[in-house]
Amino acid sequence: MKSLDNLLMTVISEAKALNIPVSDEIDSKVAVNSRAVRRFGCCIVKDNKFYIEISSKLLDAPEQMRKQTLAHEILHTCPGCKNHGNRWKQYAQKMNSAYGYNISRATTHEQLGIDDTVSYRYLLKCQNCGAEIKRMRRSKLTDHPELYRCKCGGKLNLTDPQIAF
Repeated sequence: MKSLDNLLMTVISEAKALNIPVSDEIDSKVAVNSRAVRRFGCCIVKDNKFYIEISSKLLDAPEQMRKQTLAHEILHTCPGCKNHGNRWKQYAQKMNSAYGYNISRATTHEQLGIDDTVSYRYLLKCQNCGAEIKRMRRSKLTDHPELYRCKCGGKLNLTDPQIAF
């Protein structure tokens, strides 16, 4: 398995080959975040230098998915691409077309080929459509589900979750 640092350099080279203006100020070391459960990557700017971080969940993902996530994050180093605006989307489409990635604003566990074993403490179910809303933290929603509605308009009930700790 190629190291994450080597994959980062590969992805940066791929972007530059397409004339995508990624920053020259990207730290060459990829940090692994073992606490990230819903996001797969992060691009942090500190003192005009970019630091790329990925979730430890991606260590089990296929190499192409790790590269895709790194590509998503390095696109944030391009001028005018801190968010997922039109410029960022244009660069993502260029990378997708050239290298077979599927870079998008958001990605699911299934799309990355990894298990979704996120734990949660609260599970709300819609009485109408059966949709499930999972929450880790206590909130107004978990304390007073009767004050909220599902997207379909149905009432929400708090149920006992299948806690996966």
